[in-house]
Amino acid sequence: MTENATISLVVVDDQATVREALAVMLGLAPDVSVVATATNGAEAVEAAERHRPDVMLMDLNMPVMGGVEATARIRQARADATVLVLTTFDDDESILAALQAGASGYLTKDADRNTILHAVRIAAEGQTVLAPEVQRRLLALASRPTPAAVPEEPAVNLTAREGEILALIGEGLRNTEIAARLVISEATVKTHINNLFAKADFHSRADAVRYALRSRPAR
Repeated sequence: MTENATISLVVVDDQATVREALAVMLGLAPDVSVVATATNGAEAVEAAERHRPDVMLMDLNMPVMGGVEATARIRQARADATVLVLTTFDDDESILAALQAGASGYLTKDADRNTILHAVRIAAEGQTVLAPEVQRRLLALASRPTPAAVPEEPAVNLTAREGEILALIGEGLRNTEIAARLVISEATVKTHINNLFAKADFHSRADAVRYALRSRPAR
C-alpha cells in the first residue's frame, strides 16, 4: 500500500446488525472503502474473487461456509490475499485454525472502532495483527509440549539471531518491539527478517507466525 492510498475492504458477518454497523463505522474512515459485504463464507469467497480487496474482515462461525474454510479458499486462490479475523471466539482451536488457514490477523469483537481500524490498516500493509488476549494464548500454546506424533516442520537453516527473531515474530511482536527486546537497531531487525523470509520462502509475517507455531520445540 502506498501512503494515502485507499484500503478496499470486504466485511463478512452473518449478523446483519454487526455487518452493517462495521461497514458504516469503518467506511467513515477517509482511507477505507467498503467495497462489499457478505453474509457467509461462500459469499466471502465470491466477493474476494470479484473485488480483490486489500483486506477481508472475516467472522468465523457462519452458515453455509465458515470463516476458516473461506479463508483457506481465498488464500488458495490468491496467495497475497489478506484476511483479518474478527470474531467472538478466542479459544485455542479457533485461533490456530484461522492462522493455519492463512489469516493475517485475529481480533475479537470486544475491540473498539479505533482498534479495528488500526488493525485493518496494519493488515493492509502486510503485517500480522493479533489481539492481546490472542497473543497470550499463543504464548501459552508455545510453552506446551509438542506431541511426538505431530510431524515436525521441515527445517530451515537459520542463524541463531534469525531464529530468535522468528520466535519473537511468532509471539506477535513488531519490529520496534523486537529491536528493544534484543537491544539491536530496527534496521538490523529488518535485515534479519528479510534474510529469514528469503530462506524460508515466507511471503508475509503471518507465514512466519504460522511457521513459528508449528515448529516450536518440545519442552
